[in-house]
Amino acid sequence: MLKAYHHCLLEAGTDEAGRGCLAGPVTAAAVILKENFINEILTDSKQLSENKRNLLKPIIEQEALCYGVVHISPEEIDEINILNASILGMHRSLEKLHTSPEFIIVDGNKFKPFLEIPHECIVKGDGKYMSIAAASVLAKTYRDAYMEEIHKEFPMYNWKKNKGYPTKEHRAAIEKYGITKYHRKSFRLLPEQLKLEV
Repeated sequence: MLKAYHHCLLEAGTDEAGRGCLAGPVTAAAVILKENFINEILTDSKQLSENKRNLLKPIIEQEALCYGVVHISPEEIDEINILNASILGMHRSLEKLHTSPEFIIVDGNKFKPFLEIPHECIVKGDGKYMSIAAASVLAKTYRDAYMEEIHKEFPMYNWKKNKGYPTKEHRAAIEKYGITKYHRKSFRLLPEQLKLEV
């Protein structure tokens, strides 16, 4: 079972989803859990089925002390690159917390200081610490719901299934139909041998 990183400090965990996608936003979440929060199922969202993530989402929202979720648009990703967009998303999700954390734990190995709050980057932190796992579940479920919504606008890319990731089917649709306003133009959308007219 996952644990807290600091037991004596008010701790926010933060994570993002959709970094490796060709379309759609990168979505970040930050969560401060109550001190006595326990959940047997909660772990890194990638290890959970869609059903379990959807089951956990309202539990986290109801039982967290506070949480924030934000989407960073493809335009912003193209402008500042995906790493900076991911960090910006985490900062913006932290800004949405109505209680200021005393410590921030971040999934991964890259972050920029947020206000004057000390932080720690933890590789695979979403599989080790509850607040990061909770943030990973919220980021993933909110992003998936967004992709399912924009799927209705452009069903030929099947985003409700591939969520914008570079599947064979998604790349074949890009080759056939070109790109949409939701595609990240700074990403290599097709392999080198298939050139795309932008």
